[in-house]
Amino acid sequence: MYRKILQPFYTIYVALSFIISIVTVLPFIALISTSGKPAARHAIHSIIKGWSYTWLWLIGMRVTNDGDPMPEGRYIIVANHISYMDTLVIFPAVNSYFRPLGKKEIVKIPFIGFIYKQIVILVDRSSAQSRAKSMKLMWRVLKHEGNIIIFPEGTFNETPAPLKDFYDGAFRLALTTGTDILPLILPDTSARWHFSGWWKLWPGRNRIKFLEPVSVAGMTVAEMPALKKLVYDKMEAELIRFAGEDENQAEEE
Repeated sequence: MYRKILQPFYTIYVALSFIISIVTVLPFIALISTSGKPAARHAIHSIIKGWSYTWLWLIGMRVTNDGDPMPEGRYIIVANHISYMDTLVIFPAVNSYFRPLGKKEIVKIPFIGFIYKQIVILVDRSSAQSRAKSMKLMWRVLKHEGNIIIFPEGTFNETPAPLKDFYDGAFRLALTTGTDILPLILPDTSARWHFSGWWKLWPGRNRIKFLEPVSVAGMTVAEMPALKKLVYDKMEAELIRFAGEDENQAEEE
């Protein structure tokens, strides 16, 4: 009952703090982005990482690691996707430079779109040309800059299942570049900001967990379906484990 009463006030606080903090950092990002060089993208990444960590703490959604630290190395990081909050939580979660793959349509959002296109590799999934271009850019980033983050479900998982079916892109990229896959689990973001409504915000924990890296050594592109299934099964099992633990904790309370 108290949540229904307090949620509108909390949502207003989140919205206002978001706007104020974004307006504060936007001039710095705009200034740095004029060079368009990798060093500028790294600087923008650092600003966004610091901003996201601070803002999530201020709104009561601090990110905590539920397992081992992220292993050293360069990876294609694949994460489940069920909330708008996912794209913010990944910044404090991942301790090294990365570029995410994201939908081109987000660029149209005022302010957010400008920041978005500075750090994200854009893709229009309906265009074969766009998909091919994004694959080339991701290959270049893996070789010269850092990690790649992909949400292999492509969009929010609005099904009762722990995961939606995965697209092939992340796994094809891993096999063609010889880059290992690092699964990342985000079990709490839907409880923090539910996909069914922009106002459905509520404070609480944001756990993250890195699973063991999945090696692609010795694998060929022909083995992509097997690789995709292996990663899917690992992530699904971990999400089911988290859900079971949360249910048991709720019963005890």
